[in-house]
Amino acid sequence: MFRHRYADMPLDGDSFQGKLATQLHYRRVMLDWLDRSVAIVVAHPDDETIGLGGQLAHLRDPMIVHVTDGAARRLGAARADYARTRREELIAALRAGGAGSADRRELGVVDQEASLNLSRIAAMLGALLVERKPEVILTHPYEGGHPDHDATAFAMHMALGTLHQRGVRLPLLLEFTSYHAGESGIVAGKFLPSEGCEETAVILTAEARQRKQQMFDCFLSQNEMLRNFELNEERFRIAPSYDFTQPPHEDRLFYDNFDWGMTGPRWRELAREALRVGLVA
Repeated sequence: MFRHRYADMPLDGDSFQGKLATQLHYRRVMLDWLDRSVAIVVAHPDDETIGLGGQLAHLRDPMIVHVTDGAARRLGAARADYARTRREELIAALRAGGAGSADRRELGVVDQEASLNLSRIAAMLGALLVERKPEVILTHPYEGGHPDHDATAFAMHMALGTLHQRGVRLPLLLEFTSYHAGESGIVAGKFLPSEGCEETAVILTAEARQRKQQMFDCFLSQNEMLRNFELNEERFRIAPSYDFTQPPHEDRLFYDNFDWGMTGPRWRELAREALRVGLVA
C-alpha cells in the first residue's frame, strides 16, 4: 500500500517551511502566510473565491492556477462558449475581490477530467512551482467532494513529493475548505476531520463579507452551488498526510451521487496508476 507522506518529509531548516515548523507556533504559522508569496492551486474558476475570497485582496502578488476550464465535455458544441463564460466570470470576480492583477495560470484540462490526467497535471504544477518559487501553496483537501478537487490535491502532493526527491526547497502546503458528503447531504465550508490537524478560522469583517459576496455575484453560472456557502468565515489548515489509494471517508462519496464521469473506486485506481508511472511531461 502506498501512503503519500508529504506532510512527514524531513524539513529543510533553511526553508520557510522548516523555519515555520521549528520556530513558530501553529497559530502564528496560519497568520504568517498572508505576508508571504502565495500560489493558489484550484480545480475550477470560483474555487479560489469559495476557499479564500476574503483574503485575496491582502495577498502579495499571488499566482492563481486553475487546473480545469470549468466546462465539461458533455456540453458538446457549447463547451467553448461555457469555458469563456467561466473565465469572464472569474476575471470580474477577481477584480471585485481586489485581486485583478493576480498572476493567473490555466492548465487547460477539461472539467471533470482532471482525474484522467494526474501525472501530467503534477508535472505542470511542479514546473510552475520551480518557476515562481512560492513560499506558500493553498489547495483543496482530499475529501471526495468533486473528483477534480481530489485530483488537484493529489497532483499538488505528487508534485511536491517529486521536488523534494530532487532536493528542491519546499513551500508550506495549506488547505482551504470546499465541500464533501455529510449525513444529510452536502457539507460546505468545513473540513472533513483529519486526526492531528488543527484548523484556523478567519472571521471575515463586514467589508470582507461584502467583497466576497460581490465576487460570488459575478459567478452567475455557479449561482446554485454557491448558495451552499456562508460568508462569515474561511477555514485553513496545514495539509495532512493522505493515503490517496484509500477513500477519504467511509460511506458514499459526494460525487458518487452524480454523473460526473468518475466514481470513487475508479478515481483511486487512477491514483495508483499515476503513482506507479510518475510524472508525465
